[in-house]
Amino acid sequence: MASRSTARAEAAARRREQAAQGIPAKLTPAERMRLTTRVAMLVGALMLFVPLHYLFRLFHLPSPWPRHFLSTAARICGARVRRVGTPLKRDVFYISNHLSWIDILALGGASGTAFVAKAEIATSPIVGWLAGLNRTVYVKRENRLGVAEQINQLRDALAENWAITVFPEGTTTDGKSLLPFKTPMLRVLEPPPPGVMVQPVMLAYDAAGEDIAWIGQERGLDNAKRVLSRKGSFRLDVHFLEPFHPRDFPGRKVIAAESRRRIETALVATLGQPLRPFRFAEDGIGYKAERP
Repeated sequence: MASRSTARAEAAARRREQAAQGIPAKLTPAERMRLTTRVAMLVGALMLFVPLHYLFRLFHLPSPWPRHFLSTAARICGARVRRVGTPLKRDVFYISNHLSWIDILALGGASGTAFVAKAEIATSPIVGWLAGLNRTVYVKRENRLGVAEQINQLRDALAENWAITVFPEGTTTDGKSLLPFKTPMLRVLEPPPPGVMVQPVMLAYDAAGEDIAWIGQERGLDNAKRVLSRKGSFRLDVHFLEPFHPRDFPGRKVIAAESRRRIETALVATLGQPLRPFRFAEDGIGYKAERP
C-alpha cells in the first residue's frame, strides 16, 4: 500500500515538473470527463449569473452577481474556500501573494474586490470579457513612460470600486515561496487617498497547492486543463490579515515591505517551515531563474 502511494506521489511530481517545462499533460479518459463536466458547469453558471448582472445594470442597481459567479466558479473548479479574518468592505487596497488564476475566483468571491491585471487580459477571448464584468483595472507593466497615467487610472478606480487587489510579485509562485514585491502600482498610495486602508491577504492552499500552481513555462490553457481535470477538491484559505493605514508606513516601498513581512509571517506559520527559493521566473518582469 505504501509503495503504491509513493508511486502516485512520484508520478504527480513528474507531471508537475513536465508542466513547468511547458509539456502539456496527457489526460486520461476519466480526466477528460471531469474537464468536460466542469467546463459545462462553468458555462451553466455564466448563463445564470450574466443575465442577472445585466438586468441589475439596466436598472442602475449595484450588481452582486459577478461576486456570486466568482464564488460559484471557484467551487466548480474544486476549491473549497475558507475565509479567515475579516475583510474590510470598502476603501481598501488588498495586497496578496499569488499562485493561480483560482486566486482571483476565491478572492473575488470572498470579498467582491476588483483586480489590477495586465493589459493583455483585456483582449483575451471570454476571459477579458469576464474580467471587465468585475471592473478589472488594466495596466501595461512594460510601459515605463505611462506609469503616471496608469496611476491616475488606478486612483480613479479605487474611488469607484471600493476595493482593489494587486499581486505585487508580478507572477505566480508555488505556494511555498514569496518573491520580492514590485512597487510601481503602489504609487497610488503616495499620498494615500483619504480614508483608504491597506489590508494584506495571504492565500494558503492545502497539499494540492503545488499541483494547482501555474509556474514555469506552462501555458495558461494547459494549466486550466490540468486543474479542471483533477480528481476531488482542495482547500484554499483566504487569510485577511490585520489592515494598516498607509500613512503609518509612508512611501510605496515601505508599504510593500510591511505587506510582504505580514504575508511571509502568516505563510511561514501556516506551512510550519521556512519559505524556499522559487525555482522559476518570468524574465519579462525582471526575475531571473534560479541557477541549479
